[in-house]
Amino acid sequence: MTARGKRTAGGAKALPGRYYTDPAIFARELEQLFGARWLCVGRQSQLEAPGSTVLFELGRESVIVVRGEDDQIRAFHNVCRHRGARLCMVGGQYSRIRCPYHAWTYGLDGRLVGAPNMTEVAGFDRNDYPLLPVATALWEGFVFINLAGNPVRFADAFAPIHDAFAAWGIARLTVAEQVSYEVAANWKLLFQNYAECYHCPIIHPALNQVTPYLGADNDLTSGEILGGPMQIQQADASMTVSGHLCGPPLVSGPERQQVFYYTIFPGLFLSLHPDYVLTHRIEPLSIDRTRVCCEWLFDPGYQDMEGSDPQQAVTFWDRVNREDWHVCELSQLGVGSRAYVPGPYSELESVTAAFDRAYLDALGEP
Repeated sequence: MTARGKRTAGGAKALPGRYYTDPAIFARELEQLFGARWLCVGRQSQLEAPGSTVLFELGRESVIVVRGEDDQIRAFHNVCRHRGARLCMVGGQYSRIRCPYHAWTYGLDGRLVGAPNMTEVAGFDRNDYPLLPVATALWEGFVFINLAGNPVRFADAFAPIHDAFAAWGIARLTVAEQVSYEVAANWKLLFQNYAECYHCPIIHPALNQVTPYLGADNDLTSGEILGGPMQIQQADASMTVSGHLCGPPLVSGPERQQVFYYTIFPGLFLSLHPDYVLTHRIEPLSIDRTRVCCEWLFDPGYQDMEGSDPQQAVTFWDRVNREDWHVCELSQLGVGSRAYVPGPYSELESVTAAFDRAYLDALGEP
């Protein structure tokens, strides 16, 4: 399907430079955007056994995500209820969560189970000082948290795609590879780049050969979840170094010759391929630096398939990623110049313009 002529940026222009360079705006983003929306922290498989723990960091906030003895996944602020010391510095396996300062100790369910010498304090009750909880949600094998005190329901936030990907069976997939990057660019530049393929013939010739840039469509064109499918040029092809499938097929029918790309505001890219699923988790580090954590998810039986080789996908996307990070870093350098004046979006950048609208709306700006 060729979507040329169906898309429009509506005459929109790129964002002014201050949105990429002003530390005050970045501080507002951490509070109003990342601090109020559902953020992916990884896969449930990272928390296989009771006591398995991962940490999530965002600005000054740190969150402990842990599987309890009752097999439930919970999240807590990584802050001791005594005098505020940080409890855990790394993820790992814990039987209890113990403060390194005064040894206040918490169960995996957040209850305060030990507080040395506090029995002498009149009226002290351990039940009054559990770890402060953080909202959690599980979806397609992913773990999400929300730092807001009264977050929007996960099912409502993810309504556009909540039940859309049953064909891929994402919940059962296994992580075959993980790669992290640090990019010297504002996090929004990564979103804006991912949302359009106007740049693909120039920056990604190998990608454009498999999925020509005009063979794209968008089924979600407004709001905080955006994107849609692109057509794969050849039958039984995939986004790999060889151009062929590199794992057991996950889908059949029309989806077998499509790749689906979605941006999930403000911290996740989701790419669904015929033979694997790729995620990019976006972690803003500063106004001009972003960490990106990529995971390639395959059928659990991929090792038993003759010719299966996830590295074919990892190597392909590592090259594409680095091509993207380079131009995002060039953009970061340019938008800080006094000479930068926002230019008009092409019609092929309609989803980028939609991202900008969602971003400004979330920030409370016209």
